[in-house]
Amino acid sequence: MTQTPQFPDFKILELKDQNMIHDIFWQYQPVTSEWTFNNQYIWWSFYKYKWTMYQDWFLMLCEPFDDNPHLLQPIGPPGRLEVVQKSLEWLKQETGIAKPFINKADERLVQELLPTSLFEIEEERDHFDYVYHAEDLIELKGRKYQKKRNHLNRFLRHYSFEYKPMTINDIPECMDVLKKWCDTRECEKNPRMHAEFQAVYESLLNFDLLHMTGGLIYINGQLEAFAMGEMLNNETAVIHVEKADPKIPEMFALINQQFAANAWSQAKYINREQDLGAEGLRKAKLSYYPVKMEKKFRVYAKE
Repeated sequence: MTQTPQFPDFKILELKDQNMIHDIFWQYQPVTSEWTFNNQYIWWSFYKYKWTMYQDWFLMLCEPFDDNPHLLQPIGPPGRLEVVQKSLEWLKQETGIAKPFINKADERLVQELLPTSLFEIEEERDHFDYVYHAEDLIELKGRKYQKKRNHLNRFLRHYSFEYKPMTINDIPECMDVLKKWCDTRECEKNPRMHAEFQAVYESLLNFDLLHMTGGLIYINGQLEAFAMGEMLNNETAVIHVEKADPKIPEMFALINQQFAANAWSQAKYINREQDLGAEGLRKAKLSYYPVKMEKKFRVYAKE
C-alpha cells in the first residue's frame, strides 16, 4: 500500500502508487495529456518525477536533465492560490532558482490565478495538445481529408493489412518494431529521442500492469506498427504511443486511423498530445485538422 507523503516531503513515483494517483487524476477530469499515471510513469527516466500531497492537492516535482527543476500544477479542487504560492516559494528556497516555475499548467489553473495579478503566465505553444473529433480520425470524411483518403487508398493498392488488439503475447514483436524505429531515427545520438525510446520501452515492459489499450498492424504477416493509449477523461482518449516502420509509406496514417476506429469509437475526442516544436510533427498533426488545441502555460511568481 502506498504511504502518502506530505509536503514538503516528496517520494519517487513508483508502480505501487498507481491506483491512488489514477483516482486523483480521474476525479480532476483533465484535458491535457500529462495527467494519467501511465504517462508519468513511462516518462519517469526523463523527468525523475516525485510527488506529494499539500492538503487536498497532489503535487509533482520534475527534475529533467535538460531543464531546471520545476513543478507541475497542483491537481485537486479549485482554490489553488495558496498551494501555488507556497510550493513556488519552497522550490526557490530548496533549489536557489531565481525564477521557479510551474510547467504545463492548464487553462483551468490559469483562470484561477489571473484575477490575483501575482503571477507571470506564458503560453507554451510547443506543448499544446492536439485534440480531434474521434469520428473525423475514423471516417476521414469531407474534402479536407481527401488527401488522407488518397494516400491510404494508394497504400492499400500495394499492401494488404490486418489489425489486431494488442495482448501481452505481442510484446516481443512490438519490441522489435521499437528497435527498428530507434535504429532508423538514430535515437541513441539524440537525448530526447532516446528518452522517447525509454518511455515506449517502459510501456511495453509493463503493458499488463499499466492496463493500457493497444493496437497492432500486420503487413503480410509481419508486425509493422503498434499504438497504445487510454481514456484521459470521460469523453477523451489519449494516444501515448504510436510506432511504425518509417520505411513503409503511410504506416503512421494507417495505424492512426485503424487504432481510432477499433479502440476509440466510443470516445468523443482523441488527444494526440503535443509536437514539442518539431516542424514535421507539427505539420503532420495540423494536417488532421484538430477541433481544438488544449493550451499549456508556464507560471512564475512575480518578484
